[in-house]
Parts: sequence; structure tokens; C-alpha cells
Amino acid sequence: MAMSTLVEHSLLCRIGTRLCALPLVHVLETLRPLKVAPLTGAPEHVLGVALIRGEAQPVIDVARVLGERDAPVLRYVTLRVGERRVALAVGPVLGTRTLNRDELQELPPLLRHAGHGTLTALGKIDAELLLVLDSAKLLPEDDVLEALDAVAQAATPEAEAPEVPSEAQA
Repeated sequence: MAMSTLVEHSLLCRIGTRLCALPLVHVLETLRPLKVAPLTGAPEHVLGVALIRGEAQPVIDVARVLGERDAPVLRYVTLRVGERRVALAVGPVLGTRTLNRDELQELPPLLRHAGHGTLTALGKIDAELLLVLDSAKLLPEDDVLEALDAVAQAATPEAEAPEVPSEAQA
């Protein structure tokens, strides 16, 4: 990937002990963590599904994707990549920043598949390591999304379900 494509406006946040950057172009909002309905059989980094603004969205624990366990979740960052949406469980959101070439370097070949391939670049801010994440690769696979859709359908209140005539009315 050319370095010129890596220069972008980013949202900075802590994920476990790591400083991370997410492309701001995909960020919809940040919010306090909401109640999550777990999903049996989902990968361990998929915490489940949460209703965000009336829409069921998968919640991804990015710390688990990056190999950390039991990292504090202080915020959700919702992303939209194409037609797909996801909420990322992260630590504190630190603000936005334009990343420049002096702060970034391409991934060495040995790290291209680290963190399930979610890293696009490494960098530094002051003396701290920065991980630049690929929003699209944080989205769950299609089979997980289908399972989440099924959970969302089941979570729809009965008042919104189509009315089925009873035998007495038929």
C-alpha cells in the first residue's frame, strides 16, 4: 500500500494498552457502551449484538482481535463501511488527528497478518507506538452477520411484528 493512501484524518483511541487510529471517514459516532446480547457460536471477539439508534449492530472487542484479554471498554465507536455497520468496543477516545508520513510506516511483511490482518500501518506519536487499523477488516464475516441478523429479528418487539389472525378470527 502506498504511503500516500495512509495519510488521513483518524480517530485516536486506546484499545487495551495500545494507541490506535481508525479512519475518520468510516466513523459514525462514539457513545457509551450499551447492553449487548451475546451470540452463541460467534467468534470470541464478537461480543454480541447491541441496539444502537434502533438498529441491531454487532459489537466487536478490538482488544481481543489484537490479542489482549480483559481490556476495559469505556466507549463504542460505530463504523460504516459500505452498507455494513459495526460497533467497536474500545477504551478512551482521545480525539482526532491527521496522520502524516513522518508518523507512519508500512507494515513489515511479518506483521501483515497480525491482529487478523486488521493493521494497515505502524507509526508513532511522540514516543508511543501507534497501530493504524483497517476498518473493513474489523467487520465480522458474512456468516456471523447473518447470525446477528437472526438475533436482531428475534429481538424485535411483538408490537412491531406482523399481526397473524387467530383461529377465532379466521
